[in-house]
Amino acid sequence: MNGHTISVSKTAGGIPVVVENIPDSQSVAYMIGVATGSRDETEGIYGLSHLLEHTVFRETKTMDSYQMAKEIEGAGGELNAFTGREMTAFYGITIKETADVARRIVGDIVANPLINEKSTELEKKIVLQELSMIKNEPDRYIHDLFSMVLWKGHELEQDEGGDEKLVEKMTFEDLRAYYDEKYRIPNLSVYAVGADMEETVVWAEETLDGMSGGKRNVRSEPPMPKGKYEFVANDSDHYQVAMGFQAYGSSHPDRAAVSMLSAVLGSGTSSRLFQDVREKKALVYSIFTSVSQNSDASSLATYMSCTKENVAEAMETTSKVIGKFLSEGLEKGELERAKRLVKGANVRAMESTDNRLYRLGVNHMLNGSIETLEQRLERIDAVTEDDVMRVAEDILVSDRMNTVVLGKNSRKFKNYDPTKIAF
Repeated sequence: MNGHTISVSKTAGGIPVVVENIPDSQSVAYMIGVATGSRDETEGIYGLSHLLEHTVFRETKTMDSYQMAKEIEGAGGELNAFTGREMTAFYGITIKETADVARRIVGDIVANPLINEKSTELEKKIVLQELSMIKNEPDRYIHDLFSMVLWKGHELEQDEGGDEKLVEKMTFEDLRAYYDEKYRIPNLSVYAVGADMEETVVWAEETLDGMSGGKRNVRSEPPMPKGKYEFVANDSDHYQVAMGFQAYGSSHPDRAAVSMLSAVLGSGTSSRLFQDVREKKALVYSIFTSVSQNSDASSLATYMSCTKENVAEAMETTSKVIGKFLSEGLEKGELERAKRLVKGANVRAMESTDNRLYRLGVNHMLNGSIETLEQRLERIDAVTEDDVMRVAEDILVSDRMNTVVLGKNSRKFKNYDPTKIAF
């Protein structure tokens, strides 16, 4: 990874430009990030950020979606976008010789979308199908449900897709008003991987510097949630379970220790939960622990899938694993294995241009970080056993555990006693 550097500049209009240099890279990637997402939506427009992200791809002042597709694919690249709780982003990746195509189309999508009635109505149909699809994919839907339960009553409970009934009623005037308010400096940032800084700044100035007059969203940090248990019925015979806790925001000094805690508990097939819940008892098909990060808070949660007869024992075994970890601490060599596992995942991910672009944009947008891969690996290496146990005792508090069960309607799980999974 020698020679990889991250540079930061600004356009004349004040837009941050962050570029990661990759020597000898044959691909280049550009992203425009907008500092608004589902947590910034108000009552009545839940899902608008996501619908707008779809709609701006439909048609601009200079081209329609088919022309975009022909040009980017003819340039050896691809276009995409995503909506999160705290940002919306649009990006293009091509081979180096056609970098100008990626810049031009991504800039056009953000700066010149038509957002008319026809485009909005077409994209509403697509978005509503996406929301329906997610509900029919329980292993994805459980993540949304857990966030909604954990952050209940706070803006973070608003998932990216939004409310289907509200999305159906949205008009292109709603989208245009939101675009005119949010898609403005100082909410815009530009990210590039494998690109030239000077060239990127010039492009950003020419494309985006005229989009002034906005203001940043005002956000409130979530309070510490109390423990809750919720059962959600669907038509699947296979049950999904999420059990987790609130953790730290993206700039917290202990965020690397939280990653190590997550890895020890449930990352990989050698983790405690995989071994105790799946390998020794065969209670689940899959089980893993992960951290979902926001700027001012995150979640540390375990997700598992199993048949109905195993749900209760799987939850209770998971709780016992957590309790044992808190009382007995780390085993010899356990932290070092976890470090290498996480470092390996980081290194492999950074061999992909699009993964680099995603991390560059999200990390900077959430907390202003311009951390290189080498710095990230050093931060992981610096975590001690005392650090892991300290954050474990702070985060893994029994009466703060939130649990969601998703599966076929069941009186047993509607009335399940959550004290059985206390630790």
